[in-house]
Amino acid sequence: MPDKSPATLYQLKVTLRGIKPPIWRRLLVPGSITLNKLHQIIQTAMDWSDSHLHQFIIEGEDFGIPSPKDWEPVKDERRYRLNQVARSEKTKFLYVYDFGDNWEHEILVEKIQPAESGIKYPLCIKGKRSCPPEDVGGVWGYMEYLEAMSNPDHVDHDSYIEWWGDDFNPEGFDIEIVNRALQRIG
Repeated sequence: MPDKSPATLYQLKVTLRGIKPPIWRRLLVPGSITLNKLHQIIQTAMDWSDSHLHQFIIEGEDFGIPSPKDWEPVKDERRYRLNQVARSEKTKFLYVYDFGDNWEHEILVEKIQPAESGIKYPLCIKGKRSCPPEDVGGVWGYMEYLEAMSNPDHVDHDSYIEWWGDDFNPEGFDIEIVNRALQRIG
């Protein structure tokens, strides 16, 4: 007999570490998703391009896509579900993206609750600020980038505009765009 109980839903707060004021997203995701699917959701919600390596660090263990080139063995994130590795509210773990820039995201399980029928998940319910541009050089590179972009006389101002353009808004965040993109990865 199939299980008729509603799916379990996780409310996660994903915060990019090291940047003030913080850049963050609050997401609703099924507890049954794999860590690999969570990786895709975070990439989409933060507006990263998924062009670099990543890993989850949960209770001292590394989860990612195993490779013979790994320095240390990792558990295969495609084989672990969120509800297996984060069993309770207030659980915290890390998601690291781009080992060169070392973007660390703290993930906090804020709530675990039944899913509402008729709503398609994953869903972003709140967020603040734009994610830094790819390959900007991590937290310190991003701070330099913001300084250069705000000062037309800065020595790197023109090269950053040539590289990224002049339309980056560090305070910008459009939840509707994020949710349309999240619906495509379902």
